Amino acid sequence: MRTIELTCAPALDRAVRTVWRQLAYGGVDSLADNPHPAHRPHLTLAACGAVEPEQLAELGELLAAALPLEVRFTGLLSFSARSRRRVLAWGVVPSPELVELHREVWRLLAAAPDPNPLYLPGRWMPHLGLTRRLEPDALAQAHDLLGRHPDLTGTFDAARTFDSETQLTVPLTPVAPRSH
Repeated sequence: MRTIELTCAPALDRAVRTVWRQLAYGGVDSLADNPHPAHRPHLTLAACGAVEPEQLAELGELLAAALPLEVRFTGLLSFSARSRRRVLAWGVVPSPELVELHREVWRLLAAAPDPNPLYLPGRWMPHLGLTRRLEPDALAQAHDLLGRHPDLTGTFDAARTFDSETQLTVPLTPVAPRSH
């Protein structure tokens, strides 16, 4: 599986990591402790089988022209994850710019094999993950810890692709220096 992702500018990255730590300190299995060295807050635009190098180059050009992209995070979402477990996420408002960018990404990926239907235009619900798979009581605990979760405005400033087979991420746009 190959994903196309937008990554957070430093201030938004720090804000999301703060929420991950808040959940972890409260005993909820958040994404704060994901051991993958390239793990960081991101918004997945597409997930499919293999992506050809020419498509990656075109995607890089498209995404570089669209970034930085300001977004607003609002509300907590819960997605089913296998059996009765759920994943908690922070909803991203689907602004016209974000929806158009998403549509253009899929236009370039029209011939890609095995598209994940949950990421296709018309089905995609933009979100940024906060937890791993949780049992219902842990999901309730996460909601209690976060309370009325405030909206947040921030910026996506880079894009990358992740290959689940090799576990490697590759930048699709120039990466700005990070400060944490």
